[in-house]
Amino acid sequence: MNLFQISWRNLTDKPLSSFLSGLLMTFGITIISLLLLLNKQLDDQFRKNIKGIDMVLGAKGSPLQLILSSIYQIDSPVGNIPLDEAERLTRNPMIKTAIPLAMGDNYKSFRIVGTNKKYLDHFEATVGQGRLFENDLDAVIGPRVAQGAGLKLGDTFSGAHGLDQEGEEHADSKYKVVGILNPTNTVTDQLILTPVSSVWAIHEHGHGEAGAGPHTEEKEHDAEVHEGEEGHDEEPREITSMLIKFRNPMGMMLARGINTNSKLQAALPNIEINRLFSLLGVGVDTLRGLAIAIMLISGISVFVSLYNSLKERRYEMALMLSMGATRAQLFGMLVLEGLVLALIGFLLGVVLSRIGLWLFSSTVSSEYHYDLSGFSILPEEWALLGVAILIGLLAAALPALGVYRMNISRTLAED
Repeated sequence: MNLFQISWRNLTDKPLSSFLSGLLMTFGITIISLLLLLNKQLDDQFRKNIKGIDMVLGAKGSPLQLILSSIYQIDSPVGNIPLDEAERLTRNPMIKTAIPLAMGDNYKSFRIVGTNKKYLDHFEATVGQGRLFENDLDAVIGPRVAQGAGLKLGDTFSGAHGLDQEGEEHADSKYKVVGILNPTNTVTDQLILTPVSSVWAIHEHGHGEAGAGPHTEEKEHDAEVHEGEEGHDEEPREITSMLIKFRNPMGMMLARGINTNSKLQAALPNIEINRLFSLLGVGVDTLRGLAIAIMLISGISVFVSLYNSLKERRYEMALMLSMGATRAQLFGMLVLEGLVLALIGFLLGVVLSRIGLWLFSSTVSSEYHYDLSGFSILPEEWALLGVAILIGLLAAALPALGVYRMNISRTLAED
């Protein structure tokens, strides 16, 4: 029988003690691994969608809410802003592009967003089936919309007012699916995109319903924005927000001037998202500290377990020494027990963290349609494996040193 088999028999000989030590190690690794996975997935999603957007122009209110609703589509819009005022502010030469958004409706919880082709170009989204929207009530849908809502090319559907499925349906107007986007792993995957004229047409009798509004093209293409405005002169046009890209970093100074001298709000995505992650970081650091504490307690548990085991097996080990086993072999046998517990804890922890991520992703997918199901091993988790092994080896090595102080004849005589 080799050392590994003996170590395994020793562990299974005291299942309750071994289970407790392994369970603590597993819990600690699960928490840390899950935090690493969530941090990586959320950071990737937030950074990828925010890329290239320097400022969001919208209604007065919470700047974070404006960012979340306009960029990530995971919050309610702050309100509407006048189209004329938004156009005036975005004519500044420091602004390179101004991509308009008009929101307020949904279909089966997938948001309907009025915008233009620049929005698709920004996220590098391409049409995989069909064509781009051109006319009123044309709709181009993301791949998750096609899958989740069961829509295909040529299908028609009616949007519902509001951002949940309980809203009043606009039954007298139907969108037609003219295109399906290729997957990009950005927010466009879960949106229904349509021209601004569609949003105006749907809400022309709504008299400024919350979230209803048009959009504009880039400031270089202002003429295109007003296409289709004939017959609507009796109502001032509104949009929900504009996604702004500056020509150079000097454009950042515009935000303060807009917030001070206009009725609109300018929110800077990088600042707000960094603030959000800073707030979340306090809770994440607390959980990470708790997980490390659990792992250390696991190490103490392994130490106590093997220390007691060494005392109880003194006669057995002395007998093994008298029969030709070396002290180094017995030391290795005890250390191997700690190593096995650490490896089992790591493997179970990694598996449980993936299960936790899958459950979390299912919730996020059903409510916000984001996919957070990246299950690959992160580089940080290999470092975590090293920490787990180190704790297991140290916890086992300390009591195992007693083998070298054992007096064989006295131990056999006492027992």
